[in-house]
Amino acid sequence: MTVFFPLDTARLRLQVDEKRKSKTTHMVLMEIIKEEGLLAPYRGWFPVISSLCCSNFVYFYAFNSLKAVWVKGQHSTTGKDLVVGFVAGVVNVLLTTPLWVVNTRLKLQGAKFRNEDIVPTNYKGILDAFHQIMRDEGVMALWNGTLPSLLLVFNPAIQFMFYEGLKRQLLKRRVQLSSLDVFVIGAIAKAIATTVTYPMQMVQSILRFGRHRLNPENRTLGSLRNVLYLLHQRVRRFGVMGLYKGLEAKLLQTVLTAALMFLVYEKLTAATFTVMGLKSGRRC
Repeated sequence: MTVFFPLDTARLRLQVDEKRKSKTTHMVLMEIIKEEGLLAPYRGWFPVISSLCCSNFVYFYAFNSLKAVWVKGQHSTTGKDLVVGFVAGVVNVLLTTPLWVVNTRLKLQGAKFRNEDIVPTNYKGILDAFHQIMRDEGVMALWNGTLPSLLLVFNPAIQFMFYEGLKRQLLKRRVQLSSLDVFVIGAIAKAIATTVTYPMQMVQSILRFGRHRLNPENRTLGSLRNVLYLLHQRVRRFGVMGLYKGLEAKLLQTVLTAALMFLVYEKLTAATFTVMGLKSGRRC
């Protein structure tokens, strides 16, 4: 996450600032550095990393707890893993959305927006951001963007499905996958999942930021009406491609991250079983 953090910064700027021209990721980052300083692409790094740690802990704790209760020593299947993963994702969203709302705002604080309608924030840190949001917008504002976040729970499921499918196809023709094989199928799986769900990720970012003018008939952030309103507004102003503004940066960041994560996962798994096998052999 740290290595590819600037890419995520570029993606977020393009998503929430509709008046910023959709340029290449490299050009967007150069503009940010020129206008805001060399460290600007890393603004909000600590809140994001903190939220990521908490989110991963909640997800995997919920996943393994639910799986232990449901499977109960029986053989687990891909279908069961997907269902448990979906439920764990829902639990994760409901518990950690406030953290992501806060870190989204901290990450964008001090940014030079092209859109004059965006109201700037002035938070002194994570705790102060929580305090100001609850004081000025109400407690429920901490759950802005919950609906699109719940829909995005399908993203890992789509990624996992394509990853396992591609993996099975390759294993039919070879005994073991190489590091390159794992990297490529991980990248392809994540690219598909990201592209399919990207419009909802854009809406999620806008709602979490919460500094835009929304449909005056319904101010409930995250409601289905406002999700549809934001999607409609983007299509009306910029066409269908407006829903994919910043996709390049998102693909670069998430695909590379996911591919490397799959690669490390496979290597650690193989190394763990190798060590266990060696220890078992010594005992015999």
